Amino acid sequence: MRNKIGKRIKEIRLENKLSQYEFGKLLSVSQDTISLWETGKSLPSTEILILMAEHFKLSVDYILCLTEY
Repeated sequence: MRNKIGKRIKEIRLENKLSQYEFGKLLSVSQDTISLWETGKSLPSTEILILMAEHFKLSVDYILCLTEY
């Protein structure tokens, strides 16, 4: 499941034409943290998921791969 979520996070980042550094800066985390999420080695906190959902106008369910939209 972590790998699926990581792929979704990477997809969101790339769709918005952001580097890992820029994406991390937006969410107040490091580029290394973004890399860990995208590779499925770590997951974002609930607070970060909500921030990501609000910023990109997505549902947390979508980010967590619980829905396809």
